[in-house]
Amino acid sequence: MSSLLLSSYLQKVYDENDKRIGYLYEELWTEYASSLLGKVFLFSALFLAVALIVVGVFVRKKKAENMPAFLKTAATVAVTFALTVIVTMLAIGFGKIGEKGYMSEKPMLLVLVPPMILAAIAVLGGVATYIAFLYSKKAGKTALNVTFGALAAALIAAFVCLLVYFNRNVKNDGYYDTADGSYGTVNQLILYVAAALLIIVALAAAFLTDKNGTFSFNSKSLALAGVCVSLSFALSYIKLWDLPQGGSVTLVSLLPVMLFSYLCGTKKGVFVGLVYGLLQSLQDPYIIHPAQFLLDYPVAFAMAGLAGALKNVKLKLPQIKFALGALTAGIMRYISHTVSGVFAFSAYAIDAGATNAFVYSAAYNSFVFIDVLLVIVAGVLLFSSKAFVAETKKFDVLSRPEKTADGQNEADATSAREK
Repeated sequence: MSSLLLSSYLQKVYDENDKRIGYLYEELWTEYASSLLGKVFLFSALFLAVALIVVGVFVRKKKAENMPAFLKTAATVAVTFALTVIVTMLAIGFGKIGEKGYMSEKPMLLVLVPPMILAAIAVLGGVATYIAFLYSKKAGKTALNVTFGALAAALIAAFVCLLVYFNRNVKNDGYYDTADGSYGTVNQLILYVAAALLIIVALAAAFLTDKNGTFSFNSKSLALAGVCVSLSFALSYIKLWDLPQGGSVTLVSLLPVMLFSYLCGTKKGVFVGLVYGLLQSLQDPYIIHPAQFLLDYPVAFAMAGLAGALKNVKLKLPQIKFALGALTAGIMRYISHTVSGVFAFSAYAIDAGATNAFVYSAAYNSFVFIDVLLVIVAGVLLFSSKAFVAETKKFDVLSRPEKTADGQNEADATSAREK
């Protein structure tokens, strides 16, 4: 009976040329599995968080000398849980792609494959760089530069692929884009200009608020970045609710990335946020244009790296510093999504009966503030713990340039040698 039921839901649909175009009950199994496992992971994450907090408080009070060992164990448990969530939900995501038959459609490959390659380079490059750092600092920096170069090349290639996809499949399609403006309109010029301006703003903010920091990583900051990105990516699958046209409110998924920015500086934070944004493009991607891709993914989530912008400001309470930094990051992410909604997805506003695409996009993307509010609440609770604040101070060295043997900053020493 069960096999008969399963086969009925997996019944394939063919076109007039006897070519498979999908399944009769498309997405049924993957949607069910995604929804069910999302709830399982949500309650599992809450239980795990409470359990670790209770045990941590007990260890802190009874055997404070064992706290470092506990923190390592807790980090291992959290990362293991995160990897389990990531692997499981990615498998379901790829199953959904298979159900829709996208991998057999050449146009969709232009949208699906580039984010996969970018994510693979980021993950594999990060692992290779960390291993290289274990051998020597020089090998680590070489691997890091190679990874940066590969990411840049892959990003350019992805940009080209998405531009080809837009010109062949979206431009003047009568829905997203119409020549006479009778329905949706994709304003390419504004999308490009907005993406460029927001990138400049993010970089300028990073340089201004993290003058003593660098974009360079070492083994410790790279390991912390890997842990934070994996935790954020896993938490992004644990959704409190989904929105119909992309976007969701998650279980504080941006908290780890924002904490990384606060601990290691906004320069590193912006880059780590960008990598996280590339990974986000693997989850139910809504991509129709290369500039829109930048605005909704790498640029939007790079803004999370601005959460540490106020760390060095003379304010007594770290809770206030983090909260204001996170709010700033959230506002910049909101602007990026809103611009994308107005100038790439105006068709959605028309579908909803809205007369003004800006008002519709501004209202729709306001979910970002709920997401950020949850992160701020969780962050304030963490920074209200003296034990947590004490632990964060151990990472202060990661936000400063490394010293050479004679006490110089590496950048200064390199500049002196060149002269």
